[in-house]
Amino acid sequence: MGDYSKALEFCEKALKICEKALSSNHPLLATSYNNIGRVYDHMGDYSKALEFYEKSHKIFEKALPSNHPDLASSYNNIGEVYKNMGDYSEALEFYEKALQIKEKALPPNHPDLTTTYNNISQVYNNMGDYSKALEFCEKALKICEKALPPNHHDLATTYNNISQVYDNMGDYSKALEFYKKALKIKEPALPPNHPLLATSYNNIGRVYDNMGDYSKALEFHEKALKICEKALPPNHPDLATSYNNIGLVYNNMGDFTKALEFYKKALKIKETALPPNHPDLATSYNNIGRVYDNMGDYSRALEFHEKALKICEKALPPNHPSLATSYNNIGLVYDNMGNYSKALEFYEKSHKIREKALPPNHPDLAQSYNNIGAVYYHMGDYSKALEFYEKALKIYEKALPPNHPLLATSYNNIGLVYDNMGNYSKALSFLEKALSIWQKSLPPNHPNIKTVTNSIDNVKKKM
Repeated sequence: MGDYSKALEFCEKALKICEKALSSNHPLLATSYNNIGRVYDHMGDYSKALEFYEKSHKIFEKALPSNHPDLASSYNNIGEVYKNMGDYSEALEFYEKALQIKEKALPPNHPDLTTTYNNISQVYNNMGDYSKALEFCEKALKICEKALPPNHHDLATTYNNISQVYDNMGDYSKALEFYKKALKIKEPALPPNHPLLATSYNNIGRVYDNMGDYSKALEFHEKALKICEKALPPNHPDLATSYNNIGLVYNNMGDFTKALEFYKKALKIKETALPPNHPDLATSYNNIGRVYDNMGDYSRALEFHEKALKICEKALPPNHPSLATSYNNIGLVYDNMGNYSKALEFYEKSHKIREKALPPNHPDLAQSYNNIGAVYYHMGDYSKALEFYEKALKIYEKALPPNHPLLATSYNNIGLVYDNMGNYSKALSFLEKALSIWQKSLPPNHPNIKTVTNSIDNVKKKM
């Protein structure tokens, strides 16, 4: 946290001078408020960030003409805070105000437009509206390709954003294609130990992780880590990101001691570098909690998930998606402990937030239905389980491409319910749908393929 407190100290000194020397509507005073807002934003103190950004904005509105670029930047900053707070409709409103100014003030292919298109795209991506996200990414890409040299950093950023959307859509080959395009720009343009290269390697590693190709994922995450260890100070947040990514791969591989080792390295950095209620700390506590849950150490899992929840409740607004994630994680532990009433209580808390905060076809809503369905399944209430699993499937079929692995998970869940209900032909039909998707989207040795193949064999024996 040292850096942030120092930054605040200097920003506040500057503000004191400005308040004494300048009139209350002077643009330099607005800049001072803006700088303080940015520090609070980085600290994860979003309400404070918003307070200072709005002070700054009030001055800009009075002091500047309505199409001034600084006013657009101001809308942009406020939009950024709302995005970080998980208030996506407010974020969109402010990003669109910024866009309106830029579209009036700038020629149609001006590179500054790409930043706003990319910002809007990220909000739609977070909302699970992937077609809208791609639409804005492609607007940004069109400008970059016309207005910028082929190795420009902004082009790489746009390729990255497109990749993120495809990654969320489960179209991993497309995601890889665009991440590699971004990397192709960065590798010749940057020195071999530049942190931006590490970001690219991490992105590619994450896609391989999602594909279940863990050795490839580790290869790229370790490349990123090597750069971060050489190029960054030992408590830099990007180093924590690298440790975190490697921890995630080991967790997915079922190597829980390795996962814990890397997650704890990430946590150590975050505890040193971030203020005690920063949302990124909650992410680390959640990750460690998840590993303990996988190891069957439920009391430790709850301890870490509750630490995360405490931060989220203090640092985030009551309908933030990260708060829903925290409730969800606690629900998962209670489900695994066989405490189904507690599991339902937390899953329903999570679901309530997601219903308010997210559009009706967001994949995270489907995850909520799936989790509630799983509790009923474990309780042996198969008709209730089916009801919730089918709600999840409805969303996935609308929101995701036909070969997305999550769609296969849904088919698999429904297949298992029908198996337990004794409806073997229905069970077989859904399990085979799951197998078909996983064979297309995952590497041949992925555990999901083995599991569903065994389930199919078991159902066939009963028929």
